[in-house]
Amino acid sequence: MRHTTRRLLTGTLLVLAAGAGLAGSPAAAQAAGISATIDVHSELKVRSAPSWSASVVGTLKDGRKVTVDCAVTGQKVSGKVRTTTQWDRLADGRYVSHAYVRTSAAVPACDTTAGSRAYVTGRIRTGDGAVNVRSGPSTSSTVVRRAADGSPVKVVCAVTGPKVKGTVRTTALWDRLTDGRYVSHAYVISATVRACPPAAPAPAVPAQTPEQFIAAAVPGAQQGWREYGVPASVTIAQAILESGWGRSSLSAVDRNYFGIKCQNGAFGPHATGCHVYETTECDKAGKCFATSDAFRTYASMARSFRDHGHFLRSNKRYAPAFAHTKDANKFIMAVWKAGYATDPKYYTKVTGIMTNYDLYRYDTWK
Repeated sequence: MRHTTRRLLTGTLLVLAAGAGLAGSPAAAQAAGISATIDVHSELKVRSAPSWSASVVGTLKDGRKVTVDCAVTGQKVSGKVRTTTQWDRLADGRYVSHAYVRTSAAVPACDTTAGSRAYVTGRIRTGDGAVNVRSGPSTSSTVVRRAADGSPVKVVCAVTGPKVKGTVRTTALWDRLTDGRYVSHAYVISATVRACPPAAPAPAVPAQTPEQFIAAAVPGAQQGWREYGVPASVTIAQAILESGWGRSSLSAVDRNYFGIKCQNGAFGPHATGCHVYETTECDKAGKCFATSDAFRTYASMARSFRDHGHFLRSNKRYAPAFAHTKDANKFIMAVWKAGYATDPKYYTKVTGIMTNYDLYRYDTWK
């Protein structure tokens, strides 16, 4: 799965008429931001508000560099660095507990004066029926809910996306809400909204030899076989093919090795949450287009592999494959025929990997 990053709005100020556009940050000290480092045992969940009960809108790995705008008081957390009620608001308007943040500079309190809050309150204005709230800033992104005329929304910042002709205006701006979802600004009445900061680059992926990747993959793949009946050789080969030996952004950042998406905000029994990515997808005719969607995030490779088994087992379209749980080649053939991948060479690629690296030796029924 190929991933591309959509160009976000840049520059300090892009000012339009009040209620219709973008504005700069309210305070120079906060606009500059403070460099900090995440210090957590594995991954830290990023929240839409300063509380453990707030929605998870992303994750940050240990050692990740972040930019902190300011701090607020929220739920008390006992973390790896300290015990504190301080929550840090990141440059994109989301929150992490200061209990897991290291920085050499003092974090200023968030300015609570008008216009400088973490979000701008607005309302939906529509004469076209309920407005789609989506997983990403695109008309092709998954619809996660619908907002009726007059519904309040809390807008963190705005990005560019496909142009929409709405009740309020025609615009290419999309508003990011406090829960990490998006709605077209064509249907929103609000005060000025700041541009979202550019997305942080994905961390470098440590180089792994094929042998190292396979060794790390075996336990989770074999557990997936025991729980759901998917041959371990199939799981490992698909992970190699779909994640590029674990070098894709999706697998490096969120340990998602199969591109499994969140469905209407649900992420199943093995994932930890959802992360919205800008991606490139292609239709059956080979025409590719930019889009975005919410993908599942995992605490470990093994969890991702087990969810792969759960995903196949719980989808009725793949039921014929489970007549071949002890024949890896027939299993992946049935999965491919059921529509798992549109690539006409998918079966050949997967079985080629299984043969070249002798992955059949990990099928535990032998």
